[in-house]
Amino acid sequence: MENKKNNKRAWVVAADMGYGHQRTAYPLRDIAFGDKVINANSYDGIPKKDKNFWQETRYLYEFVSRFKKVPFLGSLAFSILDKFQKISIYYPKRDLSKPSFTLKNILSFIKGGWGKDLIERLQKNPLPLVSTFFTPAFMAEELKYPGDVYCVVCDADINRTWASINPKKSKIKYFAPCTWVRDRLKLYGVKPENIFLTGYPLPKENVGENLAILKDDLRHRILNLDPNRKYREIYGPLIKVSLGNLPEKSNHPLTIMFSIGGAGAQKEIPLHAINSLRGKIKDRKLRFIIAIGVREELRKYYVDNIKELKLDGWVHIVSGITTDEYFKTFNEALRETDILWTKPSELSFYAGLGIPIIIAPTIGSQEDFNKKWLLHTNAGIPQEDPKYADQWFYDLLNSGDLAEAAMQGFMEIGSMGTYNIERTIFNS
Repeated sequence: MENKKNNKRAWVVAADMGYGHQRTAYPLRDIAFGDKVINANSYDGIPKKDKNFWQETRYLYEFVSRFKKVPFLGSLAFSILDKFQKISIYYPKRDLSKPSFTLKNILSFIKGGWGKDLIERLQKNPLPLVSTFFTPAFMAEELKYPGDVYCVVCDADINRTWASINPKKSKIKYFAPCTWVRDRLKLYGVKPENIFLTGYPLPKENVGENLAILKDDLRHRILNLDPNRKYREIYGPLIKVSLGNLPEKSNHPLTIMFSIGGAGAQKEIPLHAINSLRGKIKDRKLRFIIAIGVREELRKYYVDNIKELKLDGWVHIVSGITTDEYFKTFNEALRETDILWTKPSELSFYAGLGIPIIIAPTIGSQEDFNKKWLLHTNAGIPQEDPKYADQWFYDLLNSGDLAEAAMQGFMEIGSMGTYNIERTIFNS
């Protein structure tokens, strides 16, 4: 209501290309004009030519992501596609402002009219434009959008295509989720005054004003993640100062959530894990959640496989008819989740909620860097063989390593990104 009273509104633009860009935009819906995030590739009235172009790009990436599992040919096809989004090594530090082949192609399509309809619609009411994907920001700049243009970065490191073709003259301002992105943008030639280190926009419903919700959830989570009190014996004073007194008992059972990516890759991993952990699940000592998104075929796949295990409802599926419905349900389930098991996508930043990440195998260059960043913060731990999860998972749990990763994420990764972004846009 506060944003409405003060008329603090912006165009919030995402792209329906997997869940990453939409998930990044979802926490900013409070400031979205009309309470709605615009998907640049599927908005009402999008020209057929534009829609087809977006769809071809998305279908190619999703097909190759799933096809990657095919021996030799799959890896070869994905390596070719990934070459165009590869992130250069950071050291030695050097000028990386030269435009890439991919960036030049994107700009040529924009000059040819791609995105013109979208920007012409938005500039009738030139509010600040906040995009969670670089392409709409480039469209706005090329077509001389009169309002401020912001780009929210959703990975821990980025390739050259995120910065405009002439970054020193660009008006695009960037919200960096971490110092790695801030420093990388400088190497790409983006002016320092156009880079704001805000942190990633995490859901307000999981953070709360002054971190009230986050801290309350983490107090209960620590109890589940440190059953032998190994972590608390050493770091009790840190917990006391950071979170206050812990409750006598957690408000939920020990819970793992496995999140499937938008392309539906890696769908077999949680089934291997559940089979390994079925004894603990059957004894109601462990709850397992599978977050599958909006794909009906994935929901059916898991329903068919899980019902044979007869685990008395202690394996749950989180899904939604729409993406917004899915994000809402996902965020609600996160409040009683102790461990998030996922490939290192934009969800890597959710470690900032005090949720340790078990890192599934990466898909693509940006996820390689996300994994590296998670390991750097000590908030993530690479998965071992899911077929033996009953062994390695409980070794991590009983040693207090998962509790340590939870606190590291909370302490090291900013969680106020959504609030910081709003304050920066509206100078308040």
